[in-house]
Amino acid sequence: MTPLIAVAVPVGVTLGLGLWTLLGLVPRVGATRLATRVAPYIADVSPEAREFLDRRPAEPLPFVGGLLAPAGRRIRSALVAVFGGDDSVERRLRQAGWSLTVEALRGRQLLGGVAGAGIGILFAVALARSSAVSPLLLGVVVAVCAAIGVLAPDQLLSRAARARRDRIAAELPTVLEFLTLSLSAGEAVLDALRRVARAGNGDLAREIAIVVAQVNAGVPLAVALERCADEIQLPALSRTVDQLVGALDRGTPLVDVLRAQAQDSRDDAKRSLLEAAGKKEIAMLVPLVFLILPVTVAFAIFPGVMVLQLGF
Repeated sequence: MTPLIAVAVPVGVTLGLGLWTLLGLVPRVGATRLATRVAPYIADVSPEAREFLDRRPAEPLPFVGGLLAPAGRRIRSALVAVFGGDDSVERRLRQAGWSLTVEALRGRQLLGGVAGAGIGILFAVALARSSAVSPLLLGVVVAVCAAIGVLAPDQLLSRAARARRDRIAAELPTVLEFLTLSLSAGEAVLDALRRVARAGNGDLAREIAIVVAQVNAGVPLAVALERCADEIQLPALSRTVDQLVGALDRGTPLVDVLRAQAQDSRDDAKRSLLEAAGKKEIAMLVPLVFLILPVTVAFAIFPGVMVLQLGF
């Protein structure tokens, strides 16, 4: 088998499955029939409906999925062992605010691994045709591309979770001051939270809206706040919730507590900014040394060089 045929076969199969899937998305072709929609509701009283539901579909995707299901379960178990359990992934999904499930993320990792392996195979074939390369190096290239495809969704999730937690930490002082103003005006705690959820459009306001929805569904306010803090796992938010829950239990004035927490959050933000600046001090010298300083030296030396050249 020539390298061209080795590449053409998987590419052709992938193209055929993709065209089949696109054809199924066309409304006139992929629309669900009336019998398919009605059969599940009358299966108890209609033998024809039960027979219709027991038929195997003619599309190739369920058949391929049935063949690959055991391998998919083993790969998923391996991914859980490498990247942590489902609890860790679910917590990061909650922190990132994504609506994906753990199964959907694992599916993305599998698809990313397959896509990375395909790209690695194409690159390896091109590399083998251009120069003499050992098969071990080609296998390493394919393995590295597949690993990158598997790692990419997990890294994107972790980055999204960190970015959202940073945004919540930045919004916390403003939200606390808004709550302080509402409570000072005579509103109850739940009404103040509801007002913040309506007026705000940030990530913390959305989390407060979730808390308000849980309270409206019958969950106690303290339990909903503690659940939100446990899911986000932001130290500043956890301290605020602990102080707020303690004030609700003991009857302490909430205005002073929230005002103090807002000031503490701003102080934490300042300290974090100073720490980040201290850690990136060397990195901030890179544009100064390699960009600004050479340009300054060039502007200082160039006139003298020109004068010397004209003088001689």
